[in-house]
Amino acid sequence: MIRRKLLALFALLGTGALAACAPQTVYVPQPVAVAQPPVAVGCDTRFTVVNNSSLTVMQLFFSHSSLANWGADQLGQNVLPPGRAWNYRAANAGNYDFRVVWQNGRAAELRRVNICAASRIVVTNSGLYAQ
Repeated sequence: MIRRKLLALFALLGTGALAACAPQTVYVPQPVAVAQPPVAVGCDTRFTVVNNSSLTVMQLFFSHSSLANWGADQLGQNVLPPGRAWNYRAANAGNYDFRVVWQNGRAAELRRVNICAASRIVVTNSGLYAQ
């Protein structure tokens, strides 16, 4: 009985000793590429109003085309002299209407400009256009 226990003990120790001498498989974690969720391509609502006319723009209005009124003058106490530009950001995507009033009281309008596609509203002596 003692002999069996000793044999079992030697067998156990021998297996452990052999296992210690055997080549070990070492797991080295590899970086895993995790795909980022697709970034929603949104509408950039920034635009620039450029005065390429020969007159100072005294008032500038723009509003979403779904609205019935122009709202407040976007220039406020400022004016837009010839050759100058002013940067804005529309509140929402979609179509916008634009209106300018020059120093001589004449006005021009441009309607249904897709603010996601146009980044410049250009004021000329003959009216407005979008780029």
